[in-house]
Amino acid sequence: MQNSNSNKTVLVIEDHDDIRESIVEILEMAGYHVLSASEGKSGFELALKYLPNIILCDIMMPILDGYGVLYLLGKHEETANIPLIFLTAKAERADIRKAMEMGADDYLIKPFNDMELLNAIESRLRKHSNKRNISILSSSLPEDLESLLEELISLGRKKTYKKKQNIFQELDVPLYLYRVNSGKVRSFLFYEDGRELTTGIYSEGEFFGYEAILLDKKRFDNIETLEETELTLVNKADLENLMHKRHALNMKFIQLLTHKNQLKNERLLSFAYNSVRKRIAEAIVSYAEKFKKDVQDNTCVIRISRDDLASMAGTANETVSRTLADFKEEKLLTKEGNSIHIMDIEALKAIT
Repeated sequence: MQNSNSNKTVLVIEDHDDIRESIVEILEMAGYHVLSASEGKSGFELALKYLPNIILCDIMMPILDGYGVLYLLGKHEETANIPLIFLTAKAERADIRKAMEMGADDYLIKPFNDMELLNAIESRLRKHSNKRNISILSSSLPEDLESLLEELISLGRKKTYKKKQNIFQELDVPLYLYRVNSGKVRSFLFYEDGRELTTGIYSEGEFFGYEAILLDKKRFDNIETLEETELTLVNKADLENLMHKRHALNMKFIQLLTHKNQLKNERLLSFAYNSVRKRIAEAIVSYAEKFKKDVQDNTCVIRISRDDLASMAGTANETVSRTLADFKEEKLLTKEGNSIHIMDIEALKAIT
């Protein structure tokens, strides 16, 4: 069987010979086709000529440093969207923040081991592939999709739910497609010991509950409101009739399913490889980026309970409490009740 990495090209730009040769050897053993350069200028020229699938680039290099390489890549349409992972021996927040703000996809702090390197590359390639698929699907959707969705919504009825009210449960027969008009809801699963794992959060304008309908199966998750919420409920039969008449609507839900599967894969990778500390930081950042409306100077305030945060991170409440206390000591955030004042979003993203 052919190695799935054998048609993937990785460009390594690193001025330290030992490090560069070690990375090249590891990647070739993993089945990648590898190009390498010892400084930024020739590395950029290789990228422009061969258009690799992903680039690993050292930051501190003579002549043209990693920031310069990233800038030049962004100036050319054919290289602007190639995923780039920075390699750096500098773990200071300012350097990491600058790299991410300039558009780097990820970073690895030296020294890193073989699995950290391979996991970072595979994760970024997977995310890039999923984004490309979503972009292709989006470009195929008609311009009048918005009116088509309005037609779908017009078939439904509105209903208001109180905070923490159940909407449907695992193994229920699917009767409706739901659209959030205002408020927030979450989907979650139960561990065998009764603990909850949040699998998604939906806010204004988003649809949920379509998977079981499309697959013609019983519900496989649970949904409850996070605050007072108004939903539009579209009868299953009305949805199926409209999808039969309007094929563009089928494409819309394929797009939604593809995106949801991408998020699910990223979440599974996080649980498999990331520390609890990183998972909690990711949960806070994810919640902030989904619902922030007044972010200024890399800070914002969110309201989320310890229980909900533990459910999102897949850990115990006590662990969340200890970790939040650590983040507070590190001046990453402050906490008052259910309110978390994030003082440095980029620093939370950089937690390992």
